[in-house]
Amino acid sequence: MTPLSGVVTTLAGMLIGAHAREDDPLVSAAERGADIVQLFLADPQSWKKPPSHPQAADLRASDVAVVVHSPYPVNLASLNNRIRIPSRKIVVQHAELAAELGAIGLVVHGGHVTQGEDPAAGFGNWRKFIERQTGDGGFAVPILIENTAGGENAMARRFEDLARLWDAVGEFGVGFCLDTCHAFSAGLDLVDVVERAKAITGRIDLVHLNSSRDEFGSARDRHANIADGTIDADELVAVCAAASAPVVVETPAEGQAADIAFLRERLGT
Repeated sequence: MTPLSGVVTTLAGMLIGAHAREDDPLVSAAERGADIVQLFLADPQSWKKPPSHPQAADLRASDVAVVVHSPYPVNLASLNNRIRIPSRKIVVQHAELAAELGAIGLVVHGGHVTQGEDPAAGFGNWRKFIERQTGDGGFAVPILIENTAGGENAMARRFEDLARLWDAVGEFGVGFCLDTCHAFSAGLDLVDVVERAKAITGRIDLVHLNSSRDEFGSARDRHANIADGTIDADELVAVCAAASAPVVVETPAEGQAADIAFLRERLGT
């Protein structure tokens, strides 16, 4: 599976967009000047199977690229059957419905095991899920694993964790979504984060370009607009340029249009 960045770039440059309102993502895209929108297909805190999106046909036919984010409770690493098994089910369901939108991928957090549990079992659970689904015909859209901000037993917080996760699943062609706020909050230096992440995963398929409301290494996941956050704006621009992948801002809605315009100006797109 080739990196998605090669599929969804244009002659004008990389696609830049935002997380959109689920009820009318195309209007959200137009309001923000977005080339790509990310959306949830259901309540992001729910385990319920999402319905087909009412604008699926319009999204599929539009010039706006689409990426779907899985619900927050999903934890494919969990050793708890009541969490891991429904997580597997809902990821497959969301991938199928994302395909109806013509989505380029489904973002899934790396997840974690709880205190006192062996992280190796969490990496093993990821492998079992991806390997089993690959054997059953694969996913309807590519799975993009996202790095996370906190958790001592997280699967995708530190580079060493990400390396163990990719040792488990990398052979199956999963994609990678780099979140700048998460990386900053996890204590990863943004100066070389793209180079080091690519050395591990071989790819970056999507960038969640977010500043942070908190200090470096805080382990907190609180996003801020580029002009208001604690991450140097030049470092954020450099991450986008180095990644050369589609960019989605998940920043506060009132500042998303300005974030997108800033990135376009600085990146020459």
